[in-house]
Amino acid sequence: MATSASEQRTIELRDAARLEASAVLGRLGTSPAGLPTPEAGRRLRELGPNAVRSHGVRPVAVLFRQLNSPLLLLLFVAAVTSLAVGERTDALVILGILSLSIGLGFVNEYRAARAVEALRATVSHKALVFRDGRGTAVDVTELVPGDIVRLDVGDVVPADLRLLEVNALTCDEAVLTGEATPSEKTASITAPSRGALDLPSCAFMGTVVREGNGLGVVVQTGRRTAFGQIAARLGEQQPETAFQHGLRDFSGLLVQVTAVLAVSIFVINAGFRRPLLESVLFALAIAVGLTPQLLPAIVTISLSTGARRLARRSVIVKRLVSIEDLGNIDVLFTDKTGTLTEGQITFNAAFDATGQPSSEPLRLGLLCSSVVIEDGVPVGGNPLDVAMWKSPDASEIRAFKRLAELPFDYERRRMSVVVEGSDGRRLLLTKGAPESVLALCREAPPEARAFLDRQFEQGSRIIAVAGRDEHALASISAADERDLTLRGFLTFHDRPKPDTGPSIERLRRLGVTVKIVTGDNERVAVHLCTELGIPVGGVLTGSELEAMEDDRLSEALSETSIFARVSPEQKSRIIKLQRSQGADVGFLGDGVNDAIALHDADVGISVDTAADVAKDAADIVLLEKDLGILAQGIAEGRRIFSNTMKYVLMGTSSNFGNMFSAAGASLFLSFLPMLPSQILLNNLLYDVSETTIPTDNVDDELLERPAHWDIAFIRRFMLFFGPISSIYDFLTFGVLLWVFDAGEVLFHSGWFVESLATQTLVIFIIRTRRVPFFRSQPSKPLLITTLVCVAVGAALPFSPLADLFGFTRLPWGLAVAIVVMVATYLGLAEAGKARFFRPQRGKEPLAPRRGHRERRIHRLMPRWSHVRLRGETP
Repeated sequence: MATSASEQRTIELRDAARLEASAVLGRLGTSPAGLPTPEAGRRLRELGPNAVRSHGVRPVAVLFRQLNSPLLLLLFVAAVTSLAVGERTDALVILGILSLSIGLGFVNEYRAARAVEALRATVSHKALVFRDGRGTAVDVTELVPGDIVRLDVGDVVPADLRLLEVNALTCDEAVLTGEATPSEKTASITAPSRGALDLPSCAFMGTVVREGNGLGVVVQTGRRTAFGQIAARLGEQQPETAFQHGLRDFSGLLVQVTAVLAVSIFVINAGFRRPLLESVLFALAIAVGLTPQLLPAIVTISLSTGARRLARRSVIVKRLVSIEDLGNIDVLFTDKTGTLTEGQITFNAAFDATGQPSSEPLRLGLLCSSVVIEDGVPVGGNPLDVAMWKSPDASEIRAFKRLAELPFDYERRRMSVVVEGSDGRRLLLTKGAPESVLALCREAPPEARAFLDRQFEQGSRIIAVAGRDEHALASISAADERDLTLRGFLTFHDRPKPDTGPSIERLRRLGVTVKIVTGDNERVAVHLCTELGIPVGGVLTGSELEAMEDDRLSEALSETSIFARVSPEQKSRIIKLQRSQGADVGFLGDGVNDAIALHDADVGISVDTAADVAKDAADIVLLEKDLGILAQGIAEGRRIFSNTMKYVLMGTSSNFGNMFSAAGASLFLSFLPMLPSQILLNNLLYDVSETTIPTDNVDDELLERPAHWDIAFIRRFMLFFGPISSIYDFLTFGVLLWVFDAGEVLFHSGWFVESLATQTLVIFIIRTRRVPFFRSQPSKPLLITTLVCVAVGAALPFSPLADLFGFTRLPWGLAVAIVVMVATYLGLAEAGKARFFRPQRGKEPLAPRRGHRERRIHRLMPRWSHVRLRGETP
């Protein structure tokens, strides 16, 4: 087979590391100016997108998941058994129900998967690529071998690169190697020594730039990268989350109860010498009837509906099941800049070391900046540096030439440069956080401290500038940052958002405690919170955290609301300790220094404008950095979980009651109380009526605090309301046998109608703790589908399909009696609801907090979690 020109212009990364940069460019058919755009497009068409794996929706895989169900296998066995013994009608009914169940589950999950895929597509990642000799932002999926890519602090390396230029570049390669120490990079020729990933002259896809910057040429993309080869072996299977684990444990409990009851019913019926096949089919039908087999579909519909609702509110859910986690947040840690403030840094003024106005600190600060200038316009760099470049004095520094740079990093909290003027004079300049820079100065005037105190109390952000004269220094390292002279200060402002105060208050009403985690000065944070009317509790700084043991810090967490001047590792430590106290923790951040905390939180939340590594580590992405939007997302998560629990509570209690009634009736009737096909039809109509539960309205009090899986509460609910349903079932039996002298067919018909009506209409009682309809209205879709399914069930005995299902026309007197019994049952259920919830009046029954969940930082790596379920929290 002939190879394309693009395929011929490829090279293995190990081979590229052994070659000079110019030779690599030649092999790849490119140049330092980058590829021509038409050539890049041709290579993309031939080699495919730079994607590790496709997240496309495969209908066959969705269909297989519907078939992979023990409940459906149970139905299939029942159908085959019926067909084998000549019960064709029963077999057709069961197969019809089987097909409808599979079809309904397939349609709902496929739609949900398509919705999630569409939402995922709205979150994109860009890389700075040189094409046609110009820098341009390109989606990482469009990169091809030969592209020239620029790397900066916080970037996720978008492909496997051979480095051409580096400036103190280090990369965190833990996602590939597990090593916590960043790897130093070089542009020189290197050969692998210990392994395929030991290539200092190469940067690997999925790793993170921790320090410095560089330029590299794309050598491999997509599945051909080192990361792609690892990720490809992971397969398409999504890892199980805490929410899914809770569902599985709940389903396991039901299966155990069902198995015991079904076996008992079979033994009892066989003991009464009823036909063996009939007893088997009846036991199977009871087993199917007991289990809410549409629970996965209901959950999928709820989560996909919620994801679409959240998307309309600018909240993108990267994984559906994280919606439930979002609703469970108890404590939210958030950064300050851009969240509480507008995030638009503006330069205010420059002052000398004594606090007097002076233009020199601004000139020196501009010399020591990370801004990239194109045609005299700043196109990138630190926001503080960009703000300085908007000053009219920026033109004064063009006579200086930069000789060396030590880039900013989050540990040192400063950057340094060596510059040379037109007169040959060289300067070493350092600019950064005042505490960091002052520690390097020989001395500082006493006025400097007083000036800083005044500015911090006014909420200003401050940068200190220091330096010293140099004669021959041409390179720079951290060891050179010493014996400096303080040259002055630069002040900046970031105005608070006008809607932050109301958003914080809404989160408080939702039961979410907001705590500030910032790299800024603690006084700035306190001033801002005071200005916004946010209650300020305790304040801890990074240096204070460093001196505290975990036990002492854990005790201080409940009294601390602001954490200032903290490092990435300290953010992670705070979150882990908060989680160890049983709280569900959310973290909102957007920088590379937030990635570890996003990884360690129960719910990592980032924004679309965040650094790539932050978005990759997050579960939720906000299209706008707004606490008000986040509050809407939390409320939506709780609404979804509340509606899911409505189906769980209704399904377990109603099904248990009806199947218990069927089991009891089989003890004294000479025939089965309901045919297996009728039980399955009853269950199908009931489940179809509840597919609109995800659209239901939720009472405000159910949104006020998090709610979790509580198996003990569900069991109590089932054992309390199930017998109430059974009381009316047995009352119906008495009316049928003693008032209307019903035979087998009329008995089946009458109980089918009564059973379907009671277990379906009770949703209006169970869906709220308020008085239904008067103080809590159901959604129109739920109201319509419930009434329609009850009407269909009531009409079946009068329809041409009656013979097919084994029904007969009901006497009008019996129909009226059933209406009266259904109405009184609903009244008793409402009275029972008031009695059941009376001990917990004013308190929402909650499950205990989840334990720790292990996560990986990158979106393509699996994240495993588990849930601990126990009794109801007091």
